[in-house]
Amino acid sequence: MQTINQGLEEELFNYLVHSIEDTPYYQLLGVEVRLLASGSAELEVEVSQQHTNPLGAVHGGLYMSLADAAMGNAIRSLGIKAVTVDCTTSMIAAASIGEVIKAQGSLEKVGKNLIFASARVTAGEKILASSRGTFYRVGLIEINHGS
Repeated sequence: MQTINQGLEEELFNYLVHSIEDTPYYQLLGVEVRLLASGSAELEVEVSQQHTNPLGAVHGGLYMSLADAAMGNAIRSLGIKAVTVDCTTSMIAAASIGEVIKAQGSLEKVGKNLIFASARVTAGEKILASSRGTFYRVGLIEINHGS
């Protein structure tokens, strides 16, 4: 499935898509980017056996990682580099193996140093988790136009 660009400058969009695809942790989880827009990002994972905890349920860390990634990439869609300072995730429902779960990240407030974001993790119409995060701005994304 192709990633949708909803209005980002083409070079930034391509940079973000490739950096998400090349991130080892995202590869480990099976994260795929579905949509990027200014101040928002949608990422998804197809749940498999490797995502389960000792009880056989989908591990909550998958929801947390996917939500954090969606919020972080919503920030990066503005050309801003930031790191997570705090992230709270409430688990609401369980996903099943074979389901595709999606996290939609969006920005609440972009300050001089702190950025506040939220994310919703869903499987179809079912809400699985809700997250809120605080991020610290560490710089701007620099795209090398010569490569």
